[in-house]
Amino acid sequence: MRGYKFTNAYRASDRVSQYLIREVIYKGDQNIEEVFFRILLFKLFNKIETWETLQEQFGNISFSEYSFNAYNSVLDSEMAKGNRIYSAAYIMASCGTAFGHPRKHSNHLKLLENMMNDEVPLRIAELNSMRQVFDLLKSYPGIGDFLAYQFAIDINYSRVTNFSENDFVMPGPGALDGITKCFESLGGLTEGDIIRMMVEKQDDEFTSRGLKFDSLWGRKLQLIDCQNLFCEVDKYARVAHPDIKGRTGRTRIKQKYSPNPEPVSFWYPPKWGINDLIHSR
Repeated sequence: MRGYKFTNAYRASDRVSQYLIREVIYKGDQNIEEVFFRILLFKLFNKIETWETLQEQFGNISFSEYSFNAYNSVLDSEMAKGNRIYSAAYIMASCGTAFGHPRKHSNHLKLLENMMNDEVPLRIAELNSMRQVFDLLKSYPGIGDFLAYQFAIDINYSRVTNFSENDFVMPGPGALDGITKCFESLGGLTEGDIIRMMVEKQDDEFTSRGLKFDSLWGRKLQLIDCQNLFCEVDKYARVAHPDIKGRTGRTRIKQKYSPNPEPVSFWYPPKWGINDLIHSR
């Protein structure tokens, strides 16, 4: 646990998610289109340093003042300096066949442009479920099941949508591996069913095992959290139990743990109703 990087039990408590919620989503113009633009721009790279580099260059980051050439030039410059502009948390497809640019970041800027021109933010705001948001996002080049679900969760941190995080789940590759390592048989259930069962039975299972689990100021583990937990189990088992094979056969953890002394001041989407509880302790 000291040697490798693991996430928090609650996805929204991770450093990058905290930054997204506080510094990206709820700072700046709260117009639906602008909030969506900031979320997707941040998440396509998923790296705080990249966002702050763009802020240094452009100040207020907004679609109304966005220029492909200007943003692309800044990212070109960062790469020329040898700086990484993407997080190592997950791999982003290049979308090169769809938009034709030689560099991945150029294609991702064009992907976001395309979504904005298609009025995706306004269309998402009119949808009735997280599943529908997932389906719409997945219809765009380079966005598969994993990213569509992650982006839907990120958008739902904002006021653009207001669905329960228990509305829908899409297990990612890591979660599928983790579930495979936890169960000899799913008894006819799908992996999504297993994650939902984990959410529904969490209190009973903690009690039966004598475990004191500190919830998020009363907010229980949600589907996205349990999806992530199976992914972390997979990572842990690669090193701790290398004899237990998952679906992909991965045998190492990519990211080593490097302590970050910068404190995190926890703050969550206001609609969750827990921020006052945090600061009252």
